[in-house]
Amino acid sequence: MQPAHVEYLNPDGMLKNPAFTQVVAVTGSVRTIYIGAQTGVDGSGNVVGPGDIAAQTVQALENLRLCLTAAGAGPEHLVWWTIYLTQGQPMQAPFEAAMRWWAGRPNPPINTVVYVSSLVPPQFLIGIEAVAVVPL
Repeated sequence: MQPAHVEYLNPDGMLKNPAFTQVVAVTGSVRTIYIGAQTGVDGSGNVVGPGDIAAQTVQALENLRLCLTAAGAGPEHLVWWTIYLTQGQPMQAPFEAAMRWWAGRPNPPINTVVYVSSLVPPQFLIGIEAVAVVPL
């Protein structure tokens, strides 16, 4: 069995912050990729679509795609994601954006949706964290 290797990635085009890593990929007999909560912030640190849950969902999914690509994975490798919505936000717009992003691929990931009172900073309306597994 191959020894495990942990790789911490901060993809180009994304906000670089010393407080967190955007992606952690673990390689052994499979490559497991852990992605921290992605929000409606672009690579310059600007909140996309202030007050607009649909626009923030699209940006969070783009950030998720950038993380997956940086780790050598794609949406088809997702096995789990948790979606955090701030209290009072509708679920329909994020669901529709996610289904367009998923584009009918087979084997959708495990899905958990949680309402929270607030995200940090409070302008964020959605956060999506995920785990992907890539067979070697």
